[in-house]
Amino acid sequence: MRRIIDLAVDRLYNLRMNSGDNNYIWQNSQWPHWEYDLKQLTNLLTKVYQAQGHLLGQLQHVGINLRDHESLRVLTEDVLKTSEIEGEEFDPNSVRSSIARRLGIDIGALAPADRHIDGVVDMVLDATQNHQKNLTQERLFAWHAALFPTGYSGLSKILVGTWREDALGPMQVVSGPVSRQKVHFEAPPASFLSSEMAQFLLWFNADQQYDPIIKAGLAHLWFVTMHPFDDGNGRIARAIGDMALARADGSSQRFYSLSAQIGRDRKNYYDLLEQTQKGTMDVTQWLGWFLRSLLSAVEVAQAALSKTLFKTNFWQQWSAMPMNERQIKLLNKLLDGFDGKLTSSKWAIIAKCSPDTALRDITDLVNRGALVKSDAGGRSTSYELQSPNHHSNSL
Repeated sequence: MRRIIDLAVDRLYNLRMNSGDNNYIWQNSQWPHWEYDLKQLTNLLTKVYQAQGHLLGQLQHVGINLRDHESLRVLTEDVLKTSEIEGEEFDPNSVRSSIARRLGIDIGALAPADRHIDGVVDMVLDATQNHQKNLTQERLFAWHAALFPTGYSGLSKILVGTWREDALGPMQVVSGPVSRQKVHFEAPPASFLSSEMAQFLLWFNADQQYDPIIKAGLAHLWFVTMHPFDDGNGRIARAIGDMALARADGSSQRFYSLSAQIGRDRKNYYDLLEQTQKGTMDVTQWLGWFLRSLLSAVEVAQAALSKTLFKTNFWQQWSAMPMNERQIKLLNKLLDGFDGKLTSSKWAIIAKCSPDTALRDITDLVNRGALVKSDAGGRSTSYELQSPNHHSNSL
């Protein structure tokens, strides 16, 4: 079954006939009436919903404090990755502090405020926490102004809080270093933007009767196609996608990061974006990629949450057992994912103690049941964590 999205507003103009060859989808006579094969996407869509349900089911069994901190972790990753995709690297502690400050989450000492980081955080939080509010031109302009508080992108002066004007030529979407940038596609002329964006916002805010996750994928694609600002379009497109996903979830808290998954699959993202822009109005392939990326993002979140729950349960179980600083430090390293096998010699190096002291530390934890000898073979004895609620020795 093929579905065509009917928009409430007809095309206000058709300059396609005067634009030469039809190289891009926005020049298509059917623009922007997206088409996709829902039957082809149904299996993926079902898997996404099942994964989301499993993740939310896990979260229902944890306390508010743990949910808040898990959301803080995901939002921190989201801000870091959505900026990293655009070539900006932020200090993780500063990002985490900015989010915690705005959400009122106690994480101890906070890093100093940074207005560039705060701008990205403000946009991400507004998109998700206020997802039920209409997306408007004024709101988009505010997000853009927050991303560029100095009015500069790097060393270049840009238009801030308004649509681009193309004074220096057509808006092209590129990737790679300046010396060998690749042009993926060219966005519509600036003269199109006022009417085009009004049409997009009307569509985004309307309560159409079709799947909200599909809508999130289309919203991301549509906004990227428009590329209405001088800079920051990718970050705003991902925020719009997150806003649509928050509406689909019915939750202002985020527990998975699509931006992080896009960052991990950046090459395929740009390749498919270029292919889609030069194709027809049938965007089934794009939506398939979007759903697979979303499924991967949720699965990564599930794995991270499982690790967090394991760590929480572990310390709850062993909270009454006296431990020295070395033991606490090494157990936390194991809980956070130790690289390789933990032997007494590695313990001594990491804990900065003698081999004899390391062996006494380990033997004490083995005797109490917090550690067990690993079944894995090797020339040296290695140790691993005992699963919570599975020990035979008393404390």
